Amino acid sequence: MVLIHILSNLLLRFACYACVGWIFLFQFSGTIWGSDFNRDIRPLLARHCFKCHGPDDEAREVDLRLDNEQGAKKDLGGYAAVIPGDADGSELLKRVIADDPDMRMPPPGSGRGLNEREVGMLRDWIQSGGGYKTHWSFVPPMQAMVPRVAKVDWCRNPIDNFVLSRLEAVGRQPLADADRESLVRRLSLDLIGTTPSLDEVDRYIQDRKPGAYQRLVDRFLASPGYAERFARPWLDLARYSDTNGYEKDRKRSIWPYRDWVIDAVGQDMPFDQFSIEQVAGDMLPQATNQQRVATGFHRNTMLNEEGGIDPMEYRYHSIIDRVATTGTVWMGLTTGCAQCHTHKYDPITHTEYFSLFALLNNADEPDVIVADSKREAIAAEIEQRIMESEMKLIESWLPSYQEFQKFHRSSEKSGSIGKKPDRTAASAKPQQTKP
Repeated sequence: MVLIHILSNLLLRFACYACVGWIFLFQFSGTIWGSDFNRDIRPLLARHCFKCHGPDDEAREVDLRLDNEQGAKKDLGGYAAVIPGDADGSELLKRVIADDPDMRMPPPGSGRGLNEREVGMLRDWIQSGGGYKTHWSFVPPMQAMVPRVAKVDWCRNPIDNFVLSRLEAVGRQPLADADRESLVRRLSLDLIGTTPSLDEVDRYIQDRKPGAYQRLVDRFLASPGYAERFARPWLDLARYSDTNGYEKDRKRSIWPYRDWVIDAVGQDMPFDQFSIEQVAGDMLPQATNQQRVATGFHRNTMLNEEGGIDPMEYRYHSIIDRVATTGTVWMGLTTGCAQCHTHKYDPITHTEYFSLFALLNNADEPDVIVADSKREAIAAEIEQRIMESEMKLIESWLPSYQEFQKFHRSSEKSGSIGKKPDRTAASAKPQQTKP
């Protein structure tokens, strides 16, 4: 018990020291290591400056933008908000630390003034060049150089080079190769999400021919479990569910979309095609039934079947959900902020948000009849029988039609067509009526 008490005290002290250390590093990270724009400066400007000097054209004051580098560094008539390398000469810092309340920014009554740490971060940033950075999510991926390593023979693919270079940098050695039983278990969990069967383990252990590992990988990749395993993250993004949600939470029949995603993963469908068919598969030329099923991506919205709902209000919330899902899945952006105002960080304006809303709100929600292969075969047979019956009708009408054409031509030659009958004699006779 004494030992446990001592260890508890030591652990508590260590936790306290660690917290104090992290607080210290957080408080002074902007001055010790320099200020990073995306980490420190952009949030600072967003909190204190973007309300009047941000992307919103209607709210902007004195035609000064601080949300982009061009606006922050442009000539304002002999001065600039940010002068790279000259913090004291930059109008931004002058206004932030001004003693005159008429010159102080943000205005003293706004409650958005900067504290000493934030002023220090701002000063360091300007003094170091006042550079702006594009958000990391908008930076195009670059081809990384494969690092050189000492144990070249250990590397089987470029990923091994990155792992080994890091190990060598800290003076570590890679572990020994895993035994075959562990390897097949790891591979199975990675690729299909379940442990391997005993038969699969025995098959790999007994396969001593060269390329056994590659054949094992190919078997897992070709199995239905692989497609099901890697379809799950996408189905989560698409908010797929077998029920409608809300308080009734009844079952829904949207499983054909789930199967479409699994089949697309299993067929290694290119991502551009995968995207197009889900967003606008029904608008493709000669769209197939499966391409229409793919548009079920935007039919995964929860369904409210409560009797007292307002249909228009429910539709509004469903379109909001579709806009949010489109932003997060296809653009990697959260669009919720732009629902109420132009986004402070992401390049999404209030107008653009509701333009996308209007586009999605303009779409109908038809039901798509999905037939299995047996029913499709029956339908194809019926279509063939209808076509054959129509051909028989045409063949049976052909002699009569030819006879009619012959009669028509002969009548034209004789002049009987178009000649009015003589009704004079008939009209002279008295009309007889029956009592």
